[in-house]
Amino acid sequence: MTRLKTRLGNGKILVAPGIYDGLSGLVAERAGAEAVYLSGASIAYTRFGRPDVGLVSMSEVADTIAAIRDRISTPIVVDADTGFGNAINVKRTVRQFERVGASAIQLEDQTLPKRCGHLDGKTLVSVGEMVGKIKAALDARSGEDTLIIARTDAVAVDGLSAGIDRAAAYAEAGADVLFVEAPKSVEDMTEIVAGLGDGTPLMANMVEGGKTPAMTAADLEALGFALVIFPGGAVRAIAATLEGYYSSLVAHGSNEPFRKNMVDFEGINRIVGTPELLEEARRYDEEQQ
Repeated sequence: MTRLKTRLGNGKILVAPGIYDGLSGLVAERAGAEAVYLSGASIAYTRFGRPDVGLVSMSEVADTIAAIRDRISTPIVVDADTGFGNAINVKRTVRQFERVGASAIQLEDQTLPKRCGHLDGKTLVSVGEMVGKIKAALDARSGEDTLIIARTDAVAVDGLSAGIDRAAAYAEAGADVLFVEAPKSVEDMTEIVAGLGDGTPLMANMVEGGKTPAMTAADLEALGFALVIFPGGAVRAIAATLEGYYSSLVAHGSNEPFRKNMVDFEGINRIVGTPELLEEARRYDEEQQ
């Protein structure tokens, strides 16, 4: 597994598709993803059928990381929301997430309960409180291979300049990656890069229908971003597929009309590795003979 810190420093933008469980992580890895992104929103959507408004707990995220890490070796960038409390909670969160397999842990400067970065009505903690959380996260991690990503939601609350100023303070506190959430234009994104320089890697977030204009990884790389996440794209694709699938099944009483959009029984077993697992079990059975 390539060290995430090394990969972010090679000059080529890193694309991290959004995942939400072991299957989505496995499929992303099989597709060639160099890193994946586990968002709290995707867990809320898929596990609870609820919006991203701070309903997911630390332990529920940790359980999800563990299930994914048990199946893939690809670096996992994890959304840790606000750290689930104060600086002491942040330390516990970082230690737990690192233990179960997170490669990078993202913390944001919203108050509790937090909201999705592309929803309105957010509020912020002070710069000082967030700096304390970043320092707590750095103290808690076992080594520098686990990256700490500092996200600011200040653009939506206090404007672009405030977002850049906060991100600069978070870089000074030692954050490994900076994430200024929800800029509203390409011009804003250009200003973020210019304002923060080329010292600390910058992360961008692509949300179809969100506040930030949709851009390709190549375009973002040209601007100066090192990492781009597509956190909820897979869930939106799955939701559209499920709507079509269930509507077809209810209407026709059969999967036949929808079958061209599905993998069959053999196909899903190939993806999840059923033949390999059965062969492994057979070898252990032979040891008992």
